[in-house]
Formats: sequence, structure tokens, C-alpha cells
Amino acid sequence: MSGPRTRGPVRAGQYLALLAYLAFLALPFLWLISTAFKPAPELGSLHPTWIPEDPTLANFRQAFAEQPLLRAAANSLAAALAAAVTAVAVATPMAYVTARRRGRLSAATTGWVVVSQAFPFVLVIIPLFLVLKSLQLINTLTGLVLVYVVWSLPFALWMLTGYVRALPAELEEAAAVDGAGRLRTLVSVTAPLLAPGIVATALFAFITAWNEFFFAVVLLKTPEKQTLPVVLTHFLGAEGVADLGPLAAAAFLATLPSLVVFALIQRRITGGMLSGAVKS
Repeated sequence: MSGPRTRGPVRAGQYLALLAYLAFLALPFLWLISTAFKPAPELGSLHPTWIPEDPTLANFRQAFAEQPLLRAAANSLAAALAAAVTAVAVATPMAYVTARRRGRLSAATTGWVVVSQAFPFVLVIIPLFLVLKSLQLINTLTGLVLVYVVWSLPFALWMLTGYVRALPAELEEAAAVDGAGRLRTLVSVTAPLLAPGIVATALFAFITAWNEFFFAVVLLKTPEKQTLPVVLTHFLGAEGVADLGPLAAAAFLATLPSLVVFALIQRRITGGMLSGAVKS
């Protein structure tokens, strides 16, 4: 058995690893914020600093003047919301069946999730392009939403299946005794208890679609329909030289929606998970 002397260094090592991971995630974002508020002379300085000496909003004004960021953000928002809602609506009943009817179906579904996540984007883009072309959905947000739904559906199904399996089956049995059918049980009993899982899954699908670049740049050709990640590449010059200040400002604005959405609902997700873990 490990005593207090052993647990102390292990606990300290865990905290150090966590701090290192947080620094790994936070430092690039902090540098992005710093760059977004730096004037041009500081951006070209040989001695860069973390805190801008003369903060300015000129980069933000230039970014909005050079590129249609609001229109691109609206396209990204529409695609991300539609993909999140559709993925959750499709995955919820599938997760219920997979969790409650274990057997070959559940094993096949789990295998499909694992295999689908192993496919690289480049491998599937040509078949997807041909299918969407036959449906006349190239260069449309509808086609892009369908791709996002298909791509996020396996992981959404996997997440919701775990949430359904954590729910006590006795509640559904009691509903069946009262005369409720499968659909009524799913809507009236299971879905309310799954709310934290549904919210977490929708958040995952939303952030995935909001930040996605590869499919958007291949499928959307008209500038009026391009999403925000694609428009950010327009700040690169013909020779690959980046307009660093406006690019940092636009990239900072592009990260805000997902951060705000997560900050608003993370307490509800945590609270719902904790309350769902307590059985009466």
C-alpha cells in the first residue's frame, strides 16, 4: 500500500502536469490576444513583448474593412447551429436503441464509431464531393451542413449512448407499467434526464462545425457563402505573407463564440452530470 509519503509526490506531479497542459493551451491564445492589439511598429519589433506598449483597435478596424467578417460569421453560425441540432436529433433515438438493446447492433455501432473516426478528411472528400455534386449541393450551406452532420454523428452517438446507459432502466420500466410506449418514454422520461448529455453533445457538434476548415474550403466557392475559417485565409498574401495584425484580430473574434457558449452552459452541464450521478 502506498503511504502519504508516496501519494504526496504523485499528487504534486499530477498538478505539475495539469499546469503544463494548461500553459500549453493558454499561451498561444494569450499571444494571439496580444498580437491583435499591437500596432504595426510593435508587430515588426525585434524584441516582442507580451503586453502591447501602445494598445490599438486599428487591427480590428482594418480586418472588418478588408474582409466580410460579419457575413462569414453569419454563415458559420447558421451551419454550426443546423449541424448541432440535426446531429443531436438523429443521434438521440439511435443512442437510446443502442444502449437499451445490447447485442450485435450495439457492437456494430461501436465498431462503426471507431472506424469512422479513423478516416482522414482527404480520404473521404472525393466521394463526398461526387455525392453532393449529384444532389446539386456543391457551393451550398445545406450541403456543408449535411457533411458536418455525417462527420459529427458517430461521436455524438457514442457520447449519448454513454449517457443513456448511465440512466436507471427502472424509470423506463415504471413508465411502461403506466402504459407509456417507447416513443412516449423517450420523450417524457429519458430526454429530460439526458438534457446535460444532449447539451454537451450539441456543444461538441457546434464547436466542431464552427472551427472546421477543410470541407468548407473545398465545397464552398462563392465568396458570399464562405464560412469564417475560410475567410481568415484571405489575410494571407499571394506569396504566403500574413497580414499579421488584422489576421490576429479576426482570429481572436472567431474564437469568441465557442468560448462564450461554453462559459454560459458549462455550469449546467456539470450540475446536470452530478445530479444524474446521484440515485435516490
